[in-house]
Amino acid sequence: MDVGDHAAGAGHVPVMLGRVLELLVPAAEAVTGRPPVYLDATLGMGGHAEAMLRAVPELRLIGLDRDPAALERSERRLAPFGDRVTLEHAVYDQIPSVLRRHGVAEADAVLFDLGVSSPQLDETDRGFAYSHDAPLDMRMDPTQRLTAAEVVNGYPPAELARILREYGEERFAQRIASAIVRERERAPFESTRRLAELVRTSIPAATRRTGGNPAKRTFQALRIEVNGELDVLRRALPAALAALPVGGRIAVLSYHSLEDRITKQVLAAEAADTTPPDLPVPLPGHEPRFRLLTRGAELPSDEETTTNPRAGSVRLRAAERVREAT
Repeated sequence: MDVGDHAAGAGHVPVMLGRVLELLVPAAEAVTGRPPVYLDATLGMGGHAEAMLRAVPELRLIGLDRDPAALERSERRLAPFGDRVTLEHAVYDQIPSVLRRHGVAEADAVLFDLGVSSPQLDETDRGFAYSHDAPLDMRMDPTQRLTAAEVVNGYPPAELARILREYGEERFAQRIASAIVRERERAPFESTRRLAELVRTSIPAATRRTGGNPAKRTFQALRIEVNGELDVLRRALPAALAALPVGGRIAVLSYHSLEDRITKQVLAAEAADTTPPDLPVPLPGHEPRFRLLTRGAELPSDEETTTNPRAGSVRLRAAERVREAT
């Protein structure tokens, strides 16, 4: 399962930390006349944020997370930085309103570290993991209403199949959805173990022998649906790009192909020259507003994936604003 932070506790080291700093610190250090602003859209355990605050002494952090428990952990971790730190219980598509609320016009460096954090995986009652039994929850924000149990027990068969197919890229989506509907008529699904076992038995035996736990794709799909992750990301990335001044940079760590595809499309569109191809020079307003800082998606080092297997699926993309919006 994808994760944003890969180790719990004080020894936690964030994914691709060195490369993230290499990309974002120059944007913060280049700011003059005011304290630079670093927007951590997915604060998690605060590891990237702490490293940025240490690297740039004048830096101001605005950190967002939808998980109140994550904010509490980060608040303790970042307490030594005092009033340089502002934390918000918010989803990252609320970036514009959060910045306005704190009187911030621009964010010089922005990070999205998507996916599920290790504490969310390791806290049994959150229901994100299929490796141990837990209530079917999967809410990143426990204050929201919709849970995985409500999706599994209440969605129509066609909608269940669509979610598994689109969000889990599950080729046996229809078979699994039909099995869920049959079983929930006997008794509602309440636990992760029962669902994981049903998925396992719904998939052909030959397929089960490769590719890891067969429930992985179903659990991913349900988590994305419960938290509205892809729709939120589609709104959040343009909002974050709009907040960047010239010289400002954004980095995005994605953990599955759906997140990475959205990130690639948004960044590529912003970095494209839209001048008609038959003209010899760019038209004003048609020049690219961003340049890509990564060639394709960058991967973690072999050393990092060896010491932290949960980082194995990460993909990093980054861009820099080079022109004002017109």
